[in-house]
Amino acid sequence: MKFLAKSLAAIVLCLVLTSVCHAQTTPAPDQAKPAEPAAPAAAAAPAAPAPLPTPAITGPLAGAPPFLFDGGPFGKIAVNGIVSGFATGQDNSVPGDKSTNATLGNGQVWIQKTDGWFQFYLQAGAYTMPALATPYMNTGNTVSNFYGALPVAFLKLVPNKTTSILIGQLPTLIGAEYTFTFENMNVERGLLWNQENAVSRGVQINQAIGKYIAASVSLNDGFYSNRYTWLTGSLTVTKGPHALAFVGGGNFDKTAFQTLATPVQNNSSIFNVIYTYTKGPWIIQPYFQYTNVPTNVQIGITNGASTQGEAILLSHAFKHGFSMAGRAEYISSTGTAAQNSVNLLGFGPGSAGTSVTGTPTFQYGGFFVRGDISLVHASNMTPGDTFGPAGLNNNQVRAVGEIGFIFGSNIVEKKP
Repeated sequence: MKFLAKSLAAIVLCLVLTSVCHAQTTPAPDQAKPAEPAAPAAAAAPAAPAPLPTPAITGPLAGAPPFLFDGGPFGKIAVNGIVSGFATGQDNSVPGDKSTNATLGNGQVWIQKTDGWFQFYLQAGAYTMPALATPYMNTGNTVSNFYGALPVAFLKLVPNKTTSILIGQLPTLIGAEYTFTFENMNVERGLLWNQENAVSRGVQINQAIGKYIAASVSLNDGFYSNRYTWLTGSLTVTKGPHALAFVGGGNFDKTAFQTLATPVQNNSSIFNVIYTYTKGPWIIQPYFQYTNVPTNVQIGITNGASTQGEAILLSHAFKHGFSMAGRAEYISSTGTAAQNSVNLLGFGPGSAGTSVTGTPTFQYGGFFVRGDISLVHASNMTPGDTFGPAGLNNNQVRAVGEIGFIFGSNIVEKKP
């Protein structure tokens, strides 16, 4: 924990010093200015469309306004997309992994209808899901081993202004980090994210309660198990720049089925408390997470275990498209190798992990370039279960670069 505290202090100090050096953050866009006097027949140009809220992009990257076209019986359809390249370099790589890797990071398009009582969302293409302390997996293997070429797709029914119902392949309600690289402050996901599900198939109901409260509940297949035995929910209170979310879920049955997308954690329960402060150039997001995989000899879990983790995510935007993000986290697990406890962190039963990540970013229009530099430290590890060719190293440093385009359209359709 001392290591985590020192690392967190270093990230905060870096952000504050950089802020002082830049003096002021990027100002908000000016309000639209009055048009110059025009001929009587001229009409004011319509405002450009704003970026859509789906897919969720935390920042510091910003989405692009969508390209809009006439979808016939579906009405107006919005289209956005992303193309990005991805490269890594690391020390203490494990067998089967390399010290350097490069591939297509994202080649995706998302198509959606966002008005009326019947709406839909389709996110299609190629992607990677890089995460700390896990071997690199290229785009082709990621798509085939996880969620396919249509990872997120759902119908959205909107019976009234405060209620919506989603049916299909849904982003999880769990955790503070999203599935795809461009959605998050950092290029790679963290150690806490490794205990969470990412995409689930099922049904979700969203309900706004007054001005400040939003609730969601979902019946789904958890870690993409195709067994609909998970129930998840969230309750978020938002006022001004502050948001506090309580999130929880779990498997109310048992699932022996396992794949890369459906690990032993599919039998877990998980709980988050997430606070988010968003104001001006700052995003500050500390959160707490607890997970538990109970003993169940019938499905091969001879001795269950739990994890407890704390993390903080920080982002600060500067002038001229520059920003800096950071993440610090600590997670520990219960159990011992002697008890044959389930190995939840990958470092051995009863192990713990600490990570620190810094991510400078530059974005100009739809173009962006950014990079992670991260350190993962394992403690109480089981020899053979950590980093290096023999699994005996307890540290791994990794550098990641991502460059690409988030595209849409700023062209406004003019009416005759």
